[in-house]
This record gives sequence, C-alpha cells and structure tokens, in this order.
Amino acid sequence: MTHTHAFEVCLPTNDLAADLDFFSNVLGLQLDTIFPADDPIVATLSGHGLRIRLDRHADVPAGVLRLLSDAPDSVARGRRELIAPNGVRILIVDAVEPMHMPRTEHAFVVRRLKDNTPWVIGRAGMQYRDLIPGRLGGSIIASHIRIPDAGPVPDMVHYHTVGFQLIYCYQGWVRLVYEDQGPDFVLAAGDCVIQPPQIRHRVLEASENLQVVEIGVPAEHVTTVDHDMTLPNGTHNPNRDFGGQRFRRSEAKDAVWTPSRLSGFDMRETGIAAATNGVASVQVLRARDSRERQESRHPCDIFFTFVLSGAVTLEGGSHGVHELTEGDAFVIPPGVPYALTGASADLELLEVSLL
Repeated sequence: MTHTHAFEVCLPTNDLAADLDFFSNVLGLQLDTIFPADDPIVATLSGHGLRIRLDRHADVPAGVLRLLSDAPDSVARGRRELIAPNGVRILIVDAVEPMHMPRTEHAFVVRRLKDNTPWVIGRAGMQYRDLIPGRLGGSIIASHIRIPDAGPVPDMVHYHTVGFQLIYCYQGWVRLVYEDQGPDFVLAAGDCVIQPPQIRHRVLEASENLQVVEIGVPAEHVTTVDHDMTLPNGTHNPNRDFGGQRFRRSEAKDAVWTPSRLSGFDMRETGIAAATNGVASVQVLRARDSRERQESRHPCDIFFTFVLSGAVTLEGGSHGVHELTEGDAFVIPPGVPYALTGASADLELLEVSLL
C-alpha cells in the first residue's frame, strides 16, 4: 500500500457552487481541486481528517458524515445536525463517545452452564457466554470467556471507557501487559485484575483452554485501539490514578482466608474495594461448614456470584430453589432474602458487588 495517498468519499451534487460554499464556509474544509474551469463538474475538498469529492455525475446516495469535536456546542452555532445543499446529513458529535450509565433494572437471575447458553465469537477471536441475560437494563455485562487453543492472541493495545472492569482467571493462564505497570506477567487460575478506566493493555498469550470471567460496567462500553502506544511502555507507576481507580492485581498464591459474613464460609479479600475507592468489592468465598445455614440480604446495587468449583443450593424464597454447580452464576436484587445451603467441600464462589 506504499503507493496510496488517501481515501476519498464521493458525494453527489446538483448545485456545486452551493455545496462548495457549505463545505468550505460552514464546515471549514479547504478546496483542493476543481474542474473543468469553465463549467465545474467535480471538486475535491479536505479537512478534519477527511477528503471528499463532489461530483455532478455521481450516482450515489447523499449519506451521513459525523464531525467529531471536543466542543460540539462551539461548532455551527451549537446545532448538532446540518443538511448540506446536496442532502448530506452532518452530525456534530463528541470526539470521545461518552459513557452512559443506565439505571439498574433489578432482577433475580440464575444462569446455568448445563442450559447450553450459546457461545459467540467476539473481539480477537475469543468465545463469549453471557452470564446475565438482559444485563440488568444495560447496567452490567458478565461474560464467561474462553480461548480453546494455546498460543499468541491476535490482540492490539486498547482501552475501555468503563466505570468498572474485572478479569478473573478461572482456568488456565493468560499473559497480559498494562500501561505503567511494568513488564508483562502471567495471570494464573485464581488470580484477578481490575482494569481501571482507559488503562491501555493487551492480551499477549493464552494457555490451552483458557477461561476467564469478565465483568464490565456499563454493559455497552466503547473499546478503543491505541495505535501509538507500545506495551510495556517502560514505566512502573503502580499508584497511578486512572479515572479515580488504581490498577490492582490479586494473586491466589498470596491469599489470606478469614471468616466471611456468611456462616460456614471463609473469604479471600482481593483489595479491589480499596483500589476502586469503594466502587466495587470482589471476594472469593469457600465453604467451611456445609451444615450451617444463614439467610442473608445485601444493600448493593448489583450483586453477582459465579460458581468456580463444587456445588451448592441457592434458596431464593419466592424465586425458587436452584441446584448450582461449577460454571453457574446468579444475581440477587438488593433487599431480597436468600440462603446458600448444602455446600460441597470443594465449593468456591466469586462474589462481585457494586454499590
């Protein structure tokens, strides 16, 4: 592609003089070429990273152009949509897609692995299984992600516009690298990291049958590729602030187990509550005594649990009784009573709560 210059968008025109005036004087593009001189049929203009060709003989739809601006209200006297003489719609939008946090639509949700939820191919060839149908009105996405084959991952340096994002390594291992966090490292089974808002990162390599659980808030968030940054970037600044949060890596080998708020369970604190300034809490629970039963409630906006291993019975009152095993997940709305009973000796749960 070394002999190419630029892409050019072809647009129709019935009144070249009027369109030239609009695209030049209203939108600020500059005229590059025009011909023939005595009765112009074609003109090209460029600006704002775009090159357009206005052609009286072009048999193409008028189309839509999006003008990205850091201050949309300062463009075109605050108007967000303009119509050119040739019918082209000009949408004036924020250069950075704003993050929209939907109001949580609370629901009691149980998602079981044996129900054969479909796996879909997502970014970088990864396979995704949705753990929260409906996504609580768009407030959260929880995904069971797998990469069956070992080797390099075709990923690029990128970042997410999110309020909270967790990666928990469920099976296998994955090699990752993050902005300002030093050299790449291996996230092994039982380890987890939070990806603060807009931290650049890249997935480098995966083991055979890698499986992770990923939590993102909100459900629909923008992933942006950074074509300029190379990772690792030669800087180690573990306390750097990213949108009010810090990068946090919690390793299973360093786990300290203490009694949980639930009778019959111990818990491993990951330090994520402190790293997010209280936005979220992530704990791993394991059964200590299956004979104990305690009804519980929670005050959190979102309360998500994934069964990492073993089996347990979820008693949800009017929401029924559910036998859960490895790979299953559930969401309990705030204030709804529930109990976990009949836990197997090898039961472990990943518990994520957001205020």
